[in-house]
Amino acid sequence: MDLRNNQITLGELWDDPRSRAVFQKRIPMLAKHPVKGAARTVTLEQLRDFMAGWVPGMMINGVISDLKKL
Repeated sequence: MDLRNNQITLGELWDDPRSRAVFQKRIPMLAKHPVKGAARTVTLEQLRDFMAGWVPGMMINGVISDLKKL
């Protein structure tokens, strides 16, 4: 999948069943978070930077790696 240098939005990723499955597998709490709808315009890079304080870097890198394989 072309992540456009991590500038792809979460909305675009969540609209694709394959990439949505990656999030559900790797970061299930994000897939169920109440602000999910409001976060549709957040880029993957912004999410990575934001989550760095709460989620281990390996988890975030795993998501990005899996998305690139799609």
